[in-house]
Amino acid sequence: MSVNPMAYEAQFFGFTPQTCMLRVYIAFQDYLFEMMLVVESVILKKLNGFPDCKIGPLQIRKSTEKFLLFMKEHFDKLFSKMEEVLLQLVLNIPKNVLLPEDKVHEQYPYSKEQFQALQNEIHQLQQQYRAEASAGQALRAELEEQKAAQAELEKILQWFDGLENICREHGTGNFKESFAFLTQNSKKLQDVLKDVEEKSKKVKKHDELL
Repeated sequence: MSVNPMAYEAQFFGFTPQTCMLRVYIAFQDYLFEMMLVVESVILKKLNGFPDCKIGPLQIRKSTEKFLLFMKEHFDKLFSKMEEVLLQLVLNIPKNVLLPEDKVHEQYPYSKEQFQALQNEIHQLQQQYRAEASAGQALRAELEEQKAAQAELEKILQWFDGLENICREHGTGNFKESFAFLTQNSKKLQDVLKDVEEKSKKVKKHDELL
């Protein structure tokens, strides 16, 4: 068997030429073995027609095996020559022939150094893309945080605007006066709440007594 990988031929045929030759060899060999068994069975049948024959089945089997070994040795020699001819003249693609899918290599030839430089550039671009994608993701997360903070600030500003409007309605103009006004009203509300709670407790006790 040839040790040449014949990768270009495998690309064209869809199988390696060596695999093809191996299958042909096995097919011929199986056929040879089957023929030897047929010949042996025919000889045994012929011998059955001679009752006084001293040749037994064991001797026939030994002779068949010797003849098979002789045939196999000659077959291997012939097949080796046939394989060499087929691999060189039939299953071989000449060096000057280019497959259709490889025409682009003829139009845009690249050396190994150029190809390696291109691979390195692709690798660098991939790393740069990953870094930019990661930075973009971080920026988007930061933007979402800024939007949330802006929304909270807008709520606070709206609260202050409402507070200022309330204070203006009650005749207080600046923030200090507004804050004092709210504090005073808050204390009044707390006192009212306590008074309501005490009256509620008294009403409950009165109901319980009844």
